Amino acid sequence: MRPVRQHLFTVGMLLLAGTMLACGGPWRDGYFKKGVDRLTQDEVMEKLGPPHTAKTPVLGGDSVWTYRVPISDKELASVSLSHLTDTAKEAAALMGKAGEEGPKAMLYCYRYTLSFNEQKILKQWKREECVPGTHDTLNAN
Repeated sequence: MRPVRQHLFTVGMLLLAGTMLACGGPWRDGYFKKGVDRLTQDEVMEKLGPPHTAKTPVLGGDSVWTYRVPISDKELASVSLSHLTDTAKEAAALMGKAGEEGPKAMLYCYRYTLSFNEQKILKQWKREECVPGTHDTLNAN
């Protein structure tokens, strides 16, 4: 019984590490946080390219841009997860879910929504996880 508890503890630590990575946020969070009331639409487009969607009211008002960004290998590499992958495989084997292929890799993405004032200055931003099954998900192909 003890090995099962040990594996469950390890799986819990894996989930905690993943949560901490997600909460820490990618570099874009710091970029936007420091850029509120300072960054222009041109600067954002120069850094990130054109937005996936852009809504600009015809009669004036705030513009809203949306970017969908996959979590890159480089960002994930900042935390060494190789030993956690082995633990996940062991946990899957314990639960009878391990096949010859092992656990499938998952694609994560964030949706950034940026609001710009009429002077084209970043007013506010938010980051959300993309929701599977909607137009926000990114193709894995």
